[in-house]
Amino acid sequence: MPKNQRSAPVYLQLARRLQRRIDAGELPAGTRLPSEPELSAEFGVNRLTVRQAIAELERAASIEVRRGVGTFVRPPVTRVSITVDPRSQRVDIGSTQSIPLGGGPGREPDFDGERIVAVRPGPSGRHDQEAAAHLRRPADELSRVDTVFLQGTAAWVVNSYWLLTARLPPDLGPSDSLGNVVRRLSEAMGITLEYDWRAFSAVGADVDDADTLGVPTGSPLLVREGVSCDATGAPMLYVRRRIRGESARFVLRFRDGAETGPCP
Repeated sequence: MPKNQRSAPVYLQLARRLQRRIDAGELPAGTRLPSEPELSAEFGVNRLTVRQAIAELERAASIEVRRGVGTFVRPPVTRVSITVDPRSQRVDIGSTQSIPLGGGPGREPDFDGERIVAVRPGPSGRHDQEAAAHLRRPADELSRVDTVFLQGTAAWVVNSYWLLTARLPPDLGPSDSLGNVVRRLSEAMGITLEYDWRAFSAVGADVDDADTLGVPTGSPLLVREGVSCDATGAPMLYVRRRIRGESARFVLRFRDGAETGPCP
C-alpha cells in the first residue's frame, strides 16, 4: 500500500478497503452492505469510523443509503454510443498534444507532463475486468499502468492504461520523470496505435482518485475511456482518464471550421 494511504485516517482506509471489494466484484451492484455493527466488528473499528467511511463512499456515488432499509452498492453507469465517421479516425499520439487549461484567456497551458505512479501486473478490480473484456484477454495476462497529468506540482488528470504484460517495457516503473506514456508504450509494442473508440461519462471521485487529485470525495470528474488498436483493428491498449470536472471540456467537430476547444 502506498505510504500516503497507510498514513490516511482510519475511516479513509476503511472506505478504500470497501471500495476495492466493490471494484473486485465481491460486492456486486445491488448488494446490501453489512450493518454498521457488523462492519465495526469485522474491521475492529468503532461505529463512528464506519459511518464516516460509508459517507465517503456515498459521496463517491459507489453506494446508496436508503434510510430505514440499508446501504446498497450502486449499479454501473449507463452508456450511450455515438458513431463517428471512420474517415475522421486518427493516430493515437497521446493526450499531451491537446491539453487544455491555461488559467484564463490569453494564457498558455502550464502542462508539465505525465508521471507514472504505479505499474500493476495482473490487476483484479472491476475496471480491470472491464479492460480485459475490451481487450479480449484474461485479466491475469494484463498489466495496468497508472499515471497523472501535472500542472506545476498539482495532479489534474488520473490515467490508467491496460495492455498485455508481455508487451510492457521491462524498465517501466514509478518515476518522477515526465513524458508521453502512450508514445512510449506504442514504441515498445513496435506499432502505431490508432483510435478504435472513445466514450465519455461523468462520475464522482472515489476515495483513491480524490486523494490523488486533491479534491473532496464525490467531486465531479469527467471520464474519457476507450480502446486503441493496431492497423488490423486488433485491440492493443485500453485507457481510462479521470479529469477534474472544472478543468476541461470536450468538443466534437462535425464540419470544418466548427468551434474547437480543450479536449484532453
